[in-house]
Amino acid sequence: MMYAVIRTGGKQYRVSEGDIVKVEKLAGEVGEKVTLEDVLFIGGNDDVKIGVPKVPNAKVLGEILSQSKAKKVLVFKKKRRKSYSRQHGHRQHQTTLKITGIEL
Repeated sequence: MMYAVIRTGGKQYRVSEGDIVKVEKLAGEVGEKVTLEDVLFIGGNDDVKIGVPKVPNAKVLGEILSQSKAKKVLVFKKKRRKSYSRQHGHRQHQTTLKITGIEL
């Protein structure tokens, strides 16, 4: 089973064909094809390619399943005995991808 390590949105993900991954928001509509070219590592099947920093001519192909928001993260600040407290919420935009292929 071939797999790849990709970098998108400042994070790294280990993906193989058929995986469903939630990543930082990517431009595109639902159903569009996406090509991720920031491939750092390809492994599996006794064939290992390590990028310096990227594997040349490697691509990971995917399809956008949905554009949504992640769960809310609450940021709460408090200073004791000073009657100071602040609460702030944030929901990060995210894209759900289905990995359709890994190409060398």
